Amino acid sequence: MASERDALAVLADEIVACRACPRLVEWREQVARDKRASFAAWEYWGRPIPGFGDPDARVLVLGLAPAAHGANRTGRVFTGDRSGDFLFAAMHRAGLANQPTSVSIDDGLQLHDCFVTAAVRCAPPANAPLPAERDACATFLTREVALLRNVRVIVALGQFAWDAACRHWGVRPKPRFGHGATATLPGGKTLIGSFHPSQQNTFTGRLTPAMLDDVFAAARTAAAGGG
Repeated sequence: MASERDALAVLADEIVACRACPRLVEWREQVARDKRASFAAWEYWGRPIPGFGDPDARVLVLGLAPAAHGANRTGRVFTGDRSGDFLFAAMHRAGLANQPTSVSIDDGLQLHDCFVTAAVRCAPPANAPLPAERDACATFLTREVALLRNVRVIVALGQFAWDAACRHWGVRPKPRFGHGATATLPGGKTLIGSFHPSQQNTFTGRLTPAMLDDVFAAARTAAAGGG
């Protein structure tokens, strides 16, 4: 997998350098300049976010986009915000991460048999990418997936990621999204839906730790060929 690892690193550099969407460039850089008071001492990343994880992964976790004061600050997907805290704690319980926390790009987090990425690579205003911005980023997901040759399961965090996965794999008619919903993708891959680990879902109990544990348990079973 050395060639794939190198190719993923080259792709990551290309993603980080992207300035294709003026609205997203302006927003991510404005957030990086203005900062949140609690992170005033941070030098924000303020650029697009590549995927992160194990190049040999059988499980791909797909999110929506970087958080303005999370990944847009730290430079790593789902790192430095409450959504990431909830997600990586679950991944640690599932044996997919070596630690339950994700606070900075150099915190020692390693993923096992899992790769985490997003459908859109820049933090969008109101966490809502425009269709043209979504489509401009689609090629990055296509190229990442092509290099992740062992992926058997895609965990889609939220409706947006579910729709992105269905578009990528050309699934028609699109299966209905729901927490725990599953669909078979071309090549025998399995798509599993989960509510997004946003504070809106986790603070209200719409998504609980046990619910996310069930999703990752199903993902690991499917990745091993058991479902």
